Amino acid sequence: MSDYQLGTIEARFADLIWEKEPLTSAELVKRAEALLHWKKSTTYTVLKRLCEKGIFRNENGTISSLISRQDFYALQSERFVEERFQGSLPAFLAAFTSRKRLSPEEVSTLRRMIEDYEGG
Repeated sequence: MSDYQLGTIEARFADLIWEKEPLTSAELVKRAEALLHWKKSTTYTVLKRLCEKGIFRNENGTISSLISRQDFYALQSERFVEERFQGSLPAFLAAFTSRKRLSPEEVSTLRRMIEDYEGG
């Protein structure tokens, strides 16, 4: 995937696809009209752009993803940490927690994630 950055509107549109994929282009037009208040032409323009970015494919009128939502947002997160914190996850967490206190549940989840990572 050459360019995996999405603006806010593109991300909302991508989520519409990920939620119901695979779906027909007609179904996508209906969803975009109902949820985003888009015209058919807008839907096809944005879909074409996301297909060109390598995120989705439109094959014979059926839309499906080339990358899962989870993998896409993982790549976004990695890129953000790389660009803003020189790849340092501890530096990111320090910045994040300097303004937002983690709940006990979040701390517990992070501990489990680290333990799982260390375990293999």
